[in-house]
Amino acid sequence: MTPHLNRPLVLAVLALATGRLLGGEPAGTPVRPRITGLSHVALWVKDLARSRAFYTGYLGFAEPYSLANADGSVSIAWVKINDRQSVELFPISASTPAGGDSLYHIALETDDAKAMLEYLRARGVRAPGGKALPAAPPRGRIGNLNFFTEDPDHHIVEFVQYEPDGWTLGNAGKFTPGTRVSGRMSHAGITVRNLGKSLAFYRDILGLTETWRGSSDGVTLSWVTEKVPEGTDYIELMLVKQEPTSEQLHILHHLCLEVGSTGAVSGQLKDRKLPEGCRLPDPARIGRNHKRQINCYDPDGTRVEIMEAVPEGGPAPSSPAPPPPGSD
Repeated sequence: MTPHLNRPLVLAVLALATGRLLGGEPAGTPVRPRITGLSHVALWVKDLARSRAFYTGYLGFAEPYSLANADGSVSIAWVKINDRQSVELFPISASTPAGGDSLYHIALETDDAKAMLEYLRARGVRAPGGKALPAAPPRGRIGNLNFFTEDPDHHIVEFVQYEPDGWTLGNAGKFTPGTRVSGRMSHAGITVRNLGKSLAFYRDILGLTETWRGSSDGVTLSWVTEKVPEGTDYIELMLVKQEPTSEQLHILHHLCLEVGSTGAVSGQLKDRKLPEGCRLPDPARIGRNHKRQINCYDPDGTRVEIMEAVPEGGPAPSSPAPPPPGSD
């Protein structure tokens, strides 16, 4: 009589014997902690006063706090979208980029920064500039744990864990005025030159999942949306065929504010003063994803997409178009 074997136990023993997990990872490899959402988008700004006027006066958000340099000048100003999301404004100085792209970094929220650091180190992820990741996630000046990594296109991707005594959670329920045009930042858009390499980072390592593909011309793939594994926010991979100009980068690198009605937002914005130097918003239109949207532009030309949550006529099907040559 053949004895009954406990299959899960047998598999576990085999995994220990071979030194590998069933998914192909070596036994003992750290497990990825949760990634729950898009924490913030950080932007370099040339004129902080004008940027504040755009994000607070024009779009109606509040600035709950800022940090100062040693000379008293502002080093970072926070524009609060909701209790867990913000736009960080970094004034350009002699030690920061003087022109070109305004995107500094994007940030994802995790519930365990230490475990995320250990996981990413085990997967070979590096800090910006190819440097080694820190030994432990440092505690920032506003009380949260955070550290920086770099994706295949050299975009800085920060990971943030909100601490109970940090300023973010300490200001929960505050600084969310009725004047704000949106209560959620649904996604951030970043340029991608090689889709295969980007998917290896965002999908295979970080665990994001693809939700849609779009093409602007029906011939070549333009966008791939990747949703965070434990939330609904996403990153929009903006595929580029050649090196974008500075002006194009301000359009491609963008943040999206989700709304119920672009018509209602248009009515709000008509009654507000557009800061000097800002390009006029584009007329409302329906995008390739079947969602109605308005594109606004901050004083540096960075695109702020204001988009309805529900697509008109149902969700748009994913495009079968191939990525740009050499991108897959």
